[in-house]
Amino acid sequence: MNFSNYIVYVDESGDHSLTSINKDFPIFVLAFCIFDKEKYSQSAVLKLKDFKFKHFGHDMVVLHENEIRRDKGWFKILNSKEKKEAFIDELTQIIYEEDFTIIATVIQKDKLFSHTNSPYDIALKYCMERTYRFLESKNEHTKMTHIIVEQRGKNEDEELELEFRRVCDGYNFKNIRFPFEIILANKMSNSAGLQLADLVARPIGLSVLKPEQTNRAFEVLKDKFHKSDSGRVEGVGLKVYP
Repeated sequence: MNFSNYIVYVDESGDHSLTSINKDFPIFVLAFCIFDKEKYSQSAVLKLKDFKFKHFGHDMVVLHENEIRRDKGWFKILNSKEKKEAFIDELTQIIYEEDFTIIATVIQKDKLFSHTNSPYDIALKYCMERTYRFLESKNEHTKMTHIIVEQRGKNEDEELELEFRRVCDGYNFKNIRFPFEIILANKMSNSAGLQLADLVARPIGLSVLKPEQTNRAFEVLKDKFHKSDSGRVEGVGLKVYP
């Protein structure tokens, strides 16, 4: 088996329920972060380890955007404005310096009418199709690429895997087989890639939901989106639906 030179880490922001829509965050975001394996192992992994050693004294902390924002768990130490800003500035700099590509889908749930598919399934298909295009552009599309997704629960994981395999088996814009393999990782696996994906999903959603609002995190991310040959991001690296 030939493995591609790329690996993909996936995370989400918001929930994918259509029965109860949060008026403050009526969207669902799925973010694929695509890393060159060599750069990932030699840079991103090491930088996050060093960052954790500096701030916590060990590297067992799992960076979660939600907990950092709310000063929960390990992040209770960020109990002053100065500490929090220094912590976030340093983490933002790491994300800025890392060389990875983002492909994301934002589902506007409040604009989905009489749709039978779940927002997760819609977003997954769009992201997988665009990831295939990215791999084509790198001439890596015939090799096996692993896509790492955080576990969410037995039923949800089974539904996700079923939809993932449907897309791989030809339920896609090209009606061809995608050589992708899904890996469902435990939440506490302490994967650098999953943690970086977790940190990018919400800012992407906020950039669509509140485009007029200052969004420093998104400013760092916007040049990382996959682009067309003409430099277009909309519909290529970032799909907003509907």
